[in-house]
Amino acid sequence: MRATYMFGAGDVRVIDVPDPEIEQPTDALVRVVAACVCGSDLHPYHGMPADENGKPMGHEFVGVVEQTGSAVSSVKAGDLVIAPFAWQDNTCDFCREGFQTSCRHGGFWAAGGIGGGQAEAVRVPLADGTLVKAPVGEDSALLPSLLTLSDVFATGHHAAVRAGVNARTSVTVIGDGAVGLLAVLSAKRLGAERIILMGRHKARTDLGLEFGATEVVAERGEEGIAKVLELTGGDGTHTVLECVGHMPAYEQALGVARVGGVISRVGVPQYTDGDIGWTLFGRNLTLTGGPAPVRQYIEELLPDVLSGAIDPGKVFDRTVSLEQTPDAYRAMDDREALKVLVRP
Repeated sequence: MRATYMFGAGDVRVIDVPDPEIEQPTDALVRVVAACVCGSDLHPYHGMPADENGKPMGHEFVGVVEQTGSAVSSVKAGDLVIAPFAWQDNTCDFCREGFQTSCRHGGFWAAGGIGGGQAEAVRVPLADGTLVKAPVGEDSALLPSLLTLSDVFATGHHAAVRAGVNARTSVTVIGDGAVGLLAVLSAKRLGAERIILMGRHKARTDLGLEFGATEVVAERGEEGIAKVLELTGGDGTHTVLECVGHMPAYEQALGVARVGGVISRVGVPQYTDGDIGWTLFGRNLTLTGGPAPVRQYIEELLPDVLSGAIDPGKVFDRTVSLEQTPDAYRAMDDREALKVLVRP
């Protein structure tokens, strides 16, 4: 089959690899019908050391079950399924407590001998605990929105949930990528009445306004902090959803958080040190966030997607074939595209 591999910074190729096969009774084979490139895929695109063997890519996909192991009972051949960006048993203590990305027996796509989602097919370990059946066919117009449930929508939702967003909290969202925009949608869905979106790309922030942002701040750094403080009477907002993962975004979050507020980070941190001293402590700020336990949220969010109450799939502004995946990376890296959907 064909699959996307990265061989080093900027070196993405679609190559022939062996077809996946059932290896354990708990496995399922899924034919991918929609995948995508994630903003976090751009981190290795910028800095991965050269690797002659390459690394499989992709952790977001929706597909059709082709075959199941003898122990799989929750899905069957022909089912359209959503795959969270991590696989898990969904029964261990961490999973039961709502932290499936820390499953004692799970793992992540494109690692440990498991293939990536930017491919024609994937072997899914622990299929009963991982896959969620969607009651539509593979030709459904809802496919893009269903695909966001595998990561970006659920991740934006996680940011808002960890921050405790509700009708009484004001919100700042840092980042106008797909996760940031869907954090806006999530905050709106949870009842927030004031949502300030910090982003400088108009096409994206326009979508943020459509999703529920009430104001847009295009300035960055100290200027951006000053603008948010001006809008909030000098106080900042109760919650800050940091959806970028770079140090300047964290510094902005510290600058715009209200006394007693919460900073929730879901952008994969590209730094190891940050200010956790008096700036955080002296203002009674809470720092939270982490990898979204997508499996925890899919069934909660799925009804609103199926009913059309929300349309998170609008973050996809380009569709390519699997063979064109390298160009999808380039387009996202050059900010020609917000998020690219891949159709094998």
